[in-house]
Amino acid sequence: MNVKNQTLLTEFILEGFPGSPEMQISIFIILFMVYMATLLGNILIILIICLDHRLHIPMYFFLVNLSFLEISFISVIVPKLLINLVAEKKSISYAACMAQSYFYFYLSTTDFLLLAVMSIDRYVAICRPLHYSTIMSSRVCVFMVLGCWVSSFFFLLPSTILICQLPFCASNFIKHFFCDTSSVLILACADTQLIKLIALIVASFVLLGPLVLTILSYVYIISTILRIPSTQGQQKAFSTCASHLTMVSLVFGCAIFIEVRPMQFSWLYANKVVSVLSSFITPLLNPFIYTLRNEKVKEVFRDILNRLKLFHKV
Repeated sequence: MNVKNQTLLTEFILEGFPGSPEMQISIFIILFMVYMATLLGNILIILIICLDHRLHIPMYFFLVNLSFLEISFISVIVPKLLINLVAEKKSISYAACMAQSYFYFYLSTTDFLLLAVMSIDRYVAICRPLHYSTIMSSRVCVFMVLGCWVSSFFFLLPSTILICQLPFCASNFIKHFFCDTSSVLILACADTQLIKLIALIVASFVLLGPLVLTILSYVYIISTILRIPSTQGQQKAFSTCASHLTMVSLVFGCAIFIEVRPMQFSWLYANKVVSVLSSFITPLLNPFIYTLRNEKVKEVFRDILNRLKLFHKV
């Protein structure tokens, strides 16, 4: 490993998005609006749930964590991207690149695990309703969420340490709009097979494990719902799961596409398109997915608006 070349490297150049300066400004405006809408929408969900006791149940406790996760996830990428869109030199320091790469995948892993935990919550609520409050106690919910955050840290730690020790002696030009690990590894002038193997094992575990758990949960959930005698009862039960299923489809669908595509330059552009969907669109849609289909959240939101109107009148 060439220590000299590794020491000399102080920054990477990000390719970003193609187009004229005018196009870059347009992209900046669109992404800034998406970023602000994502922040406001997810913060609003957190405030609504925290302020109203009717939503102080496990399902919404997990939703608060998911909204906080989406805020953190989009904030890892967008602020630096916005700066680079209007900057003449689209650079990122070596340390910032390593940190961005780590936190991107750390938060993604936490997202997978948290969605699996939310599927377990839905399973207990529908298949074991009489024991729901006992099984999904406050202590259990806190430990489950902490388990998602802590285990993700250790999953990503080995490969991150190895990546930080790589020398980069050929080029520092990353063909992406952020420090994606696949794009960074292509630039390394050392053998990266061990890192790729570890990344594949970790990705398989953190992707397939939660996905299989989620699928199994919904197999039992659907079979239980179909045994409900009334159509209205079935529709109500399905509505409580529809939002979560939508988010699972978006998150896992994008992640699986990125993981199974070949690690080649020609595929990095497709990777970039899917990364836009997973990095910007999914966090933006999170508040809408969980509020537009949730009558209780909409009811609480209306009550808060009515109280605010009365307060202003007084």
